[in-house]
Amino acid sequence: MTCGARSTENGDEVADRKKSLQTLLTTTDYRPPEGFGAFPTAVHHASTVLFKDVAALRARNWQDKTAYTYGLHGTPTTFTLEARLAEIEGGTDCLLAPSGLAAIAMIDLALLKSGDDLLIPDNVYNPNRDLANWLQKDFGISARYYDPLAGEAIGELILPNTKLVWTEAPGSVSMEVPDIAAICRAAKARGVPVALDNTWAAGIAFRAFDHGIDIVMQALTKYHSGGSDVLMGAAITRDKSLLRKLEMAHMRLGMGVSADDTYLVLRGLPTMKLRFDAHDTSARKVATWLKARPEISKVLHPAFPDCPGHAFWQRDFTAAGGLFSVLFDPAYTEAQTDRMIDSLKLFRIGYSWGGANSLVVPYRIAQMRSHWEGAGQLVRLNIGLEDPDDLIADLAQALDSLA
Repeated sequence: MTCGARSTENGDEVADRKKSLQTLLTTTDYRPPEGFGAFPTAVHHASTVLFKDVAALRARNWQDKTAYTYGLHGTPTTFTLEARLAEIEGGTDCLLAPSGLAAIAMIDLALLKSGDDLLIPDNVYNPNRDLANWLQKDFGISARYYDPLAGEAIGELILPNTKLVWTEAPGSVSMEVPDIAAICRAAKARGVPVALDNTWAAGIAFRAFDHGIDIVMQALTKYHSGGSDVLMGAAITRDKSLLRKLEMAHMRLGMGVSADDTYLVLRGLPTMKLRFDAHDTSARKVATWLKARPEISKVLHPAFPDCPGHAFWQRDFTAAGGLFSVLFDPAYTEAQTDRMIDSLKLFRIGYSWGGANSLVVPYRIAQMRSHWEGAGQLVRLNIGLEDPDDLIADLAQALDSLA
């Protein structure tokens, strides 16, 4: 068919009015041929989604993922990532958010209203704590903090207006591993859903839904991406009634993610377990070496027997990833440990984990917790994909400088 002509249903060609250059720049009749196949998911950039006619527009439901309505509610690219994340985590449905914290906020605002009560572990990811304090201060939602090792005893804390229990396995700074199954039993007996920040285990090392969790939150920024270049979060569930509440919060908050970022996360999935296992192997080697250093009073690594909650990690987890913390001998001041961190060459100072590069962050843990009995400066390490012997050498020269 020649340019400037269109075909009728009986195959006759009808000449079109010649289009102006501006119109040619904005629209085209060309459609690529069917049948192209490749391993990567296609990247669909779209805010506006097109409908074939008015009837199709009026019949479409944004909650029905068999079709499309608007870019904010999903494209083939985002639907693909959501389906794959749900499958990896063992859930049935997934919603994407612009960051892990955005996913946490979506869960809170989906399930809580003024007058409700929220339970949060005292070792929770600090932005989650800040969000809960804000909900308490400005929105009339009470937020109470519980011992992360409370287990089934959390049932004694649940009030008639408690509508959500958060868990984190382990705490991403102090590394206590909770008895998730016991917390879920106690909460379910009282009709309260339990949400888990499962970012540390990445959906690889801990099967959250099998232990009773209702909603899983993942910060895809970490292991899923693996490139330290994407911000994204996800909320995953098996419960359709919870899904409907999450969907309404997702829509009302206008949470969308970019097609390019979605593609980067999709690109990271095939290597995620390989990378996670490599992080795990190197982290255990570095942690074992640190445990023997006189400057370190305790290594907080869930795979080590003296880490709080280790028995639950051993029972429920299959791996450990690259994130752990250490406590320095109380004889060392904050100024000394800060200078030690500054003298590291391979470890860079920065938040997050799951990327190829090793990171280090000091925490004033006593200021972050309602109850903290540990002594000494806490420093968190993300062990990247460098040679662990090189990382050990870097730590050695920095620790030697303390003397």
